[in-house]
Amino acid sequence: MSGTAAHTRVLVHGVPETTAIWTPLLDELSALGIDNVVTLSPPAFGAPVPEGFEATVDGYRNWLIEQLEQFDEPVDLVGHDFGGAHVAGVAMHRPDLIRSWVSDAIGALEPDYEWHETAQVWQTPEGEAFIGEMFSGGAEARAQRMIQWGITEPVAKLLGAAQDEEMARTILSLYRSAAQPAMAEHGKALHQASARPGLFIIPLDDHAVGTLEQRRRAGQRAGAKTEELAGFGHWWMLQDPKRSALILRDFWASVSPKD
Repeated sequence: MSGTAAHTRVLVHGVPETTAIWTPLLDELSALGIDNVVTLSPPAFGAPVPEGFEATVDGYRNWLIEQLEQFDEPVDLVGHDFGGAHVAGVAMHRPDLIRSWVSDAIGALEPDYEWHETAQVWQTPEGEAFIGEMFSGGAEARAQRMIQWGITEPVAKLLGAAQDEEMARTILSLYRSAAQPAMAEHGKALHQASARPGLFIIPLDDHAVGTLEQRRRAGQRAGAKTEELAGFGHWWMLQDPKRSALILRDFWASVSPKD
């Protein structure tokens, strides 16, 4: 993948999502003159699952590293939800591949983080039946569930159409690999993310990725700037794509060329 005169920005989404969650944000970034943006789909989340792929925290981090190694120069990396955890993994272990990083999920790397209720069920033997029910019905039924979670209708319809048995199996594998104390162990290296400029986005109404105290602590440990968004929930980039684009633009502009 060729570099461009301007820095390449790479966006990575999470669970149970596809690149559709970025569409409104991409439009706003384009309106700001930022068009050198690449969206990467993790295996099973809008992309095929390669043979032999391990759907684990380490497996997805290694997948992202392999993707970034194909770029000619370090990129500005952005991750949402579990994509934000994949981004943190790169920032901690392969900072040479990035110019900067943005995540909304590093609170999950705090030693006292407890997974949200849905994740805890996925991590148990009841997980198959639970996610089977969540993905049951047709695309429209799945879209309605996404809308109830706070996803805008046009994006929810695209997600509902993409959610299938392979995605369900992969979600269970990924979250089971992340059951505590696994994330706490990964988080021991969070200070290493300070090797590159970071921005930790903290939507104050998002309660899935740690308490406010945990998230503030994680930002400090990662040496990151923080952006606390009052009134915003888990899908902040859908809630106000224009403001989200401005936050990213201003952060990227603050990163020194030498970084």
